[in-house]
This record gives sequence, C-alpha cells and structure tokens, in this order.
Amino acid sequence: MDSQKLTEFQANDLYKIRHSLAHIMAQAVMELRPGTKLGFGPPIEDGFYYDFILSAPVTEMDFPSIEKKMRQIIQQKHHFERTELPRPEALSQLDSMGEPYKKEYAQELFEKKQLKYLTFYQSGSFLDMCDGPHVSNTEDLPLTGFKLRNLAGAYWRGDSEKQKMTRIYAWAFGSENELKERLREFEEAQKRDHKKLGKELGIFCIDEQVGKGLPLWLPHGTVIREELEKFMKELEFQDDYQRVSTPHLAKSELYEQTGHLPYYASSMYPCMQIQEENGLHAETYYLRPMNCPHHHRIFDSQPRSYRDLPLRLAEYGQVYRFENSGSLSGLLRVRGMCQNDAHIYCTKEQIKNEFLKVLKLYQRAYEILKIEIHQMRLSTWDPEDSKRKEKFIDVPEDWEWTQKLLREILTEASIPFVEGLGEAAFYGPKVDVQLRSVTGREETASTIQLDFGVARRIQLKYTGSDNQDHAPYIIHRAPLGTHERLVAFLIEKYAGAFPTWLAPIQVRILPVSQRHEDYGQKILMLLKKHWVRAQLDDSSETINKKIRIASHLKIPHILVLGDREQADNT
Repeated sequence: MDSQKLTEFQANDLYKIRHSLAHIMAQAVMELRPGTKLGFGPPIEDGFYYDFILSAPVTEMDFPSIEKKMRQIIQQKHHFERTELPRPEALSQLDSMGEPYKKEYAQELFEKKQLKYLTFYQSGSFLDMCDGPHVSNTEDLPLTGFKLRNLAGAYWRGDSEKQKMTRIYAWAFGSENELKERLREFEEAQKRDHKKLGKELGIFCIDEQVGKGLPLWLPHGTVIREELEKFMKELEFQDDYQRVSTPHLAKSELYEQTGHLPYYASSMYPCMQIQEENGLHAETYYLRPMNCPHHHRIFDSQPRSYRDLPLRLAEYGQVYRFENSGSLSGLLRVRGMCQNDAHIYCTKEQIKNEFLKVLKLYQRAYEILKIEIHQMRLSTWDPEDSKRKEKFIDVPEDWEWTQKLLREILTEASIPFVEGLGEAAFYGPKVDVQLRSVTGREETASTIQLDFGVARRIQLKYTGSDNQDHAPYIIHRAPLGTHERLVAFLIEKYAGAFPTWLAPIQVRILPVSQRHEDYGQKILMLLKKHWVRAQLDDSSETINKKIRIASHLKIPHILVLGDREQADNT
C-alpha cells in the first residue's frame, strides 16, 4: 500500500477497530496459551492478523474458544491507554514482558531510526508496543463484527532465516451485516478457486514425485497455455519482436557476470557440479531463474550498431526459482514457470517510445482477456535501506534519473500509479501490474523493468552514430507474466467457463441415441477439419445426463443431434 493510502487507511475508524481487535486477539491467545511470545499484529484490508510463537499449538478447532474469550475481554470495557517510553524504559519494559522479538525490533528502531521514544498501548492487563491508533474503549468494538479466518506460517520479520511463527488471520468489519456479506463473497470466491477448478477441469496437477511447486499441465491446461502463447506471439509479431529460444540452464560464470548470483542466489536452485569424462575439469551449472542472461548473450553474439536498435528479443522461456515451500500455492506461486518474456535493447533516446509501446501492448492484451488492472505500481529502490548494496546496483544518480523518467512516462500515458519503495529489481526500477483476485487478494501479474546496470556490468555494447561504443539500456517485459499465474487468474475470473477461443473443449457433440452416432461422427470430422476443438459423447447416458456432464465441464457450445438434425443435415 502506498504511503498516501496507508495514511488514509490509518485515519479510518475501521482501521482503529481492526487494530484494536488484533490486540484483543493477542490477549485472548496469551490467556489461553500462557507463555506465548508475540510478533506483529497489523490491520489488513479486510481484517487483521497476529503472529505468535505459541506455547502450545492452536488449530482452527480452537477458533470458537478464542472468539469467545475475545468477546469476554471486549465486554470488560477497558480503555486503550497510550504511553511513550524512552529507550532505557522501553527496553526494560519489553524485558519484563518477556518479549524478546519485540525487544529486538525496538533496539533496531532506536539505533537505525534514531527514535527518541516508543509508544505502548495498554488495555486491561494486556500491554503491547504499538504505534496505534486504537479505539478509545473496548466497548467501541463490534461483538459480532469479527471472525477468525485461518492459520498460516510466517517468519519473524519475513526472513526465512529467522524464527518460524504461527499467524492467525481474522475478518473484521464495523457490523455483523458487513461481516456476513464478506463471508458470502468469500464462499462464492471459494467456488472459483483455481486449485479446485484446475483439478475438476483437468487443467493441471501437482505431483509429489515431481516436486512441490512444479505443476504438470494436463491436456486441457496445455490447450489454454498454447492458445495464450499463440495470442501473444501474434501481438508481438505486430510490434516487430524477433523470437529466440534458449536453454534452461547455464554455467555459473554467466549468472555471476549478470549479477544474479550476487543479488539473487537465495531464490535460485542449488548448483550442479559437472565433472568431465577425463576427470580433470569440472563445471558448475544453474537452472536459470530468468531468461535475460541468455538473451544478453544473443545480443553479444555479433557486433551491434545504433541502426540495429531497438532490438526486441522475445521468448516463452521456462525458468526455475526456489520459492519458500510455505509460499507455494497452486499455480499462483510455483518453482517452475514459463514466462512471456522479452528484452528490448535500446539507446537512451529510445527508452521513452519503447516503454510507451510496451504499456500499450499490455493494455491491449488485458483488454482482449477482459482483465481489469487493479493498480499500476512503480517499484523503486530504497536509498535508506541498510542492505542497499546487497539488494541494488549502487549508482544513486542512475536510480534517480530512471525513476524520474518512468514517472514522466506513466503520467504522459495518463496511467494512475502508486509507488513501492524498495521493491525495484536489483538493476533498475520497474512498473508492476497489480490484479485483484476473486478472493480480494492483490497479486503482481506482470512487470516492465528498466535496466540501466547489467549491460555495463557485462560490457554489452553497440556502436553509436559518433562511432564510439555505448552500453544499451534494456527493457525487460512480460505482459502476460507467467503461464502459471495468468491461468490461475483466468480460471478464477471465468469460474472455469473460458471464452470459446481459450476453452480446452470448444464443442461437445451429443447424439440423442445410438442411431445418431454416425451422424455425430460426421459433424465431429467437419469441425476438426476447421480446427475446432470438438468431442463426441457417444456414451450410453441419457441426453439429459450428457447435457449435465458437458455443462459441468463448462464447455461453451453443446450440439444436440437428433432425428431432425440428421434429416436436415444441420
């Protein structure tokens, strides 16, 4: 959430309700599980969560007892009292509370942010280090406006190297009616869940022997993939992209040069050591996390002139990223994915036109797919980040210039956007396309990145009109993101009922009885001759049962053939 929206959200009464309920839930859990340690407990868009290191496990079967305890606490009518404590008193207070994680964070705030004091809020017997704001009194909280939702795993401070915590999510609204409406919407969204429909409609599966996060595309899913790929290739052909094809892996030297190993190694699969037959020479290979290093080698495979630019290289390339197992989710978060990737090598003067062309391509693709873009986000570097040099190429003047240029481009294109501080790629700023799923979840669907650093790092060059060597700027773009994430969105958007051009089965032919099957076969051959994905249901089921089966499979066109159709040859 950008800073302006965050400020507006915090000023909202609902924010105060959700924040206060997070404290109430933490108090209830600690009373039911004495010895539990606290993490963070912020409000979120439709409720709140709190992270715990529990003294004894909690399951969803425990939710009613936690909710009951929360209501008891609310009815005690405690005031939320704010206190400001300077460093010695604040750290001493956290020691006495037995909260080592809160203390660690407090020390960081005092040291790095140079804060003079920290705020604490007390309601009844519960005390928490917190910025607020909160409601005045627990009696201001709706007794029937919240409901615990689910459990999840979370790491302290989002760092997989740190302590694993249990996160409890909850819905929270200003009234019982608002909560019931959200629950109704959620139940409807669950019917569209891409994991559920993906299995029912034969689109994909995850097999444990293949590995977590490595989806297998079934025949119906492969049709959708190939249709999307064909669609995008046609749009790219019209914009003068040249198609290339590159390997799924490369030697470690390539990823060392491009910066992926220095900046991105934690997200890559471990290396493979290959020993030559003579045993004297060993090489190290990695599965590629990105397609760009390979495309850079294609750019560098021959001398380039300014007359060759912009050079647009496109590929549907398979990449592999070792995502944390706790974050894997169906097709939305995977470890093996196929990207609708391309890299545009251009001069400094060409950046603006090329970036605008790419934005138009994105808008055209989403318009055809009937996907509404929720938000465009300009992701920038964070010059104040203590790990800046580990996360970003450290050339402040280039960051400032490229970020300013992208702001100008988005403004000129009349595209509203928010900014995400510290979310840039390591080599430059990017524009992320944010979509909202049917469950209300916001996800990054695709991205456009402006790379000012890697070409210099690996000494890519072209000869300019001044007869001197120059490093190209590189635009990384993937309008449809990955097949995996896009198909997940499309399954949920269409509830599995794809438009005809994307539907795995476009036509199901239903003979009314066995004597109509030969005619059904004739119609099947005619449709296939015209490249229609058709099937003949020659089962012994009744025609009503056949129609129900075809409807359940969400086939867009059902042809029922009986005596009249056969006689009229229609």
